Amino acid sequence: MKEKELHANEWYKMDLSAVVYPTLQRRDFSSVYRLSVILKEKVDPEIFQKAVNIAMKRFPTYKVAIRKGAFWRYLEPNNRPGPFVMKDIKNPCMPMPFKSNNRYPVRFYYHEKRIAFEAHHSLGDGTGGMHVLQTVLAVYLGLLGKPVKPGGFVLDVNEKPDPEELEDAYIRYASAKVCPPRIGEKAYRVCGTKEPFYTLNIVDGIISVQEVKKVAASYQVTITEYLNAVLLYALLQKQEKDAPYRIRPVKIAMPVNLRQFFPSKTLRNFITMVYPAIDPRLGEYTFEEIVAQVHNYMRYYINEKFMRGDITTNYSTRKNPILRVVPLFIKDIVVRQYYSMIQDKNSSAGLTNMGVIKVNDDMKPYIERFDIYMGQPFSSRTNCAIASFQDTLTINFASSIKETDVERFFFCKLVKDGIHVNIESNR
Repeated sequence: MKEKELHANEWYKMDLSAVVYPTLQRRDFSSVYRLSVILKEKVDPEIFQKAVNIAMKRFPTYKVAIRKGAFWRYLEPNNRPGPFVMKDIKNPCMPMPFKSNNRYPVRFYYHEKRIAFEAHHSLGDGTGGMHVLQTVLAVYLGLLGKPVKPGGFVLDVNEKPDPEELEDAYIRYASAKVCPPRIGEKAYRVCGTKEPFYTLNIVDGIISVQEVKKVAASYQVTITEYLNAVLLYALLQKQEKDAPYRIRPVKIAMPVNLRQFFPSKTLRNFITMVYPAIDPRLGEYTFEEIVAQVHNYMRYYINEKFMRGDITTNYSTRKNPILRVVPLFIKDIVVRQYYSMIQDKNSSAGLTNMGVIKVNDDMKPYIERFDIYMGQPFSSRTNCAIASFQDTLTINFASSIKETDVERFFFCKLVKDGIHVNIESNR
């Protein structure tokens, strides 16, 4: 009884990345991402709800409420009823008021053969969210008489969480002896007609992994590098079409999963950002030159040394003794101004690539594909998310503007390179 009471009263500090996301919350923006899986059979909502009830107990840092203290926000265990599964909506990743939904900063949706999980980014990144989604799916299939063994993204719901799953892994690896400065120049901003409140435009491209792999190999780069180059190419075309008064660099904000460099089981945020870029002021770039620049950028910056330096720079801000005693409402004002005036203007688009989604052999026969959405952009731009399962690679664009020039330029380039693209949309 004593152990249960202790666990019920446990609360969690927000991790190094998470502290920013609630601060940026506003009526028309929320840092919500979505992971969804399309099954081969129609979803049973009653069984789905039972699966959520069982699985969520395994994720104490997701079964929480976001609370506000005098100096910092924190995560508090949430024992209210829920979260409840809901019929899916046309515009996903809607803002998530912290007092709604019985204070759960997560949502579960279903539609026909689709199961979707949405989470506020203050809880964790896509890797943590994928553990939640696949564990819920494994329990759901088990309740249907299709047992799935734990392993990979599927956690054993009968086991207690590993303490490492709950840690702020940034702190463990913030050990560089210098804090590298972040020098960033304002990037090109996509111009567009803002959609009505709470509208998120989705454009999905479904392609063959083998086809895109073959094309990427012809440029002697990885799939990630190739698709980054295609997005930069599309942004350059968009800027040329807009003919702005002042030409600027086009830059992509791309999260990097730090678990590939620093061993950690954390289900919370453990990512950092890199910014592949092309500066058209230096001259006209061929696509081959864009690919080469992206390839060299990735090789130079995405390594353990640079990543550790970036973590250390982030952590140095948090442990500043003056900042720690500044009231939360002042921190919020400063962070919002910094993000709006500097950070948000440091990129033209966002791109996240979860790569190959690993799935247990027990579960593979029941899955068609996965979709990932980065959610509402903070400003008028488009965000792109990529994931692959078996030979299906999905490219999911999400934006809050009417124009689809960037998406059109992107997919036209894929077709020009010989890749067959199937387009879906919520428009």
